[in-house]
Amino acid sequence: MRLLTAAATAIGLMLGATAAQADAIKIKFAHVVAENTPKGQMALKFKELAESRLPGKVEVEVYPNSQLFNDNNVLEAMLLGDVHLAAPSLSKFNKYTKKLQVFDLPFLFKDMNAVAKFQDGPAGQKLLNSMNSKGLLGLGYLHNGLKQLSATRELRNPEDANGLKFRIQSSDVIAAQFEAVGATPLKKPFSEVFLLLQTKAIDGQENTWSNIYSKKFFEVQEHITASNHGLIDYLVVTSAEFWNGLPDDIRPVLDASMKEAIAHGNKIAEDKATSDRKRIAESGRSTILELSDGERAKWVKAMKPVWDKFAGEIGQDLIDAAVASNN
Repeated sequence: MRLLTAAATAIGLMLGATAAQADAIKIKFAHVVAENTPKGQMALKFKELAESRLPGKVEVEVYPNSQLFNDNNVLEAMLLGDVHLAAPSLSKFNKYTKKLQVFDLPFLFKDMNAVAKFQDGPAGQKLLNSMNSKGLLGLGYLHNGLKQLSATRELRNPEDANGLKFRIQSSDVIAAQFEAVGATPLKKPFSEVFLLLQTKAIDGQENTWSNIYSKKFFEVQEHITASNHGLIDYLVVTSAEFWNGLPDDIRPVLDASMKEAIAHGNKIAEDKATSDRKRIAESGRSTILELSDGERAKWVKAMKPVWDKFAGEIGQDLIDAAVASNN
């Protein structure tokens, strides 16, 4: 009798655990990079924090390396409810809002401190809600870093880029940036950049130190200019319907967990920018060119007209707030 009772108790516990798992809110987090990147580590930290703070109530499934969706179709999938969290590049949201183009403007931020100041300030926080009418809600900004220019020849002055072909993200602002210096921008997938550089199908590209190192672009580009001319950051995004529909005892915990996870990812991104630049320099495969103040001023002068070209779409108030973050 005791054995039967014990067995019944064990079965009851198993059934209870299974029922608890079935009742748990499943959150699918899809991204396009490896787990050892700042974005990958941020996603895993969110899973760890959320599940430890809401045991049995939340289950986070992380899908790295485009296993579920890529950045070109993840937002549509999110609106259909097939995925709940993603962190595409800020350049990927042009279909849903023109305001996030502010982050593509050349030479807008002097450093990552200015970027963080703007993103954490009133204007940056307001942008998180700029796609609510389209069903998307921003939860926070994840850093990658400032962009550098690389090419088959030394880029010291703007005219050095004249006639060269550069791979760019799908951004009209970035296209205008390269056209301003007489270069040809080509919108190509990130996954194709190394081969395009290796085969000389393109002459150059722009990217962060961590991307240039991790994707080995420095091995097939002779020259890198430390230009810090633009930004590659990500927006952690969710479905407004899904997030706002979470129970009142769940959503605040997930909000706090996401903020901590993003801070964790941003610290990793900051460390990698420094360490990966050092690794590139030590490799001897690329020369790193530092611009003088005068040379940098020439690049700013050449590219700054792009601000006026897109001010109507972005909003002059947003541009002014971003500029103010440099002070």
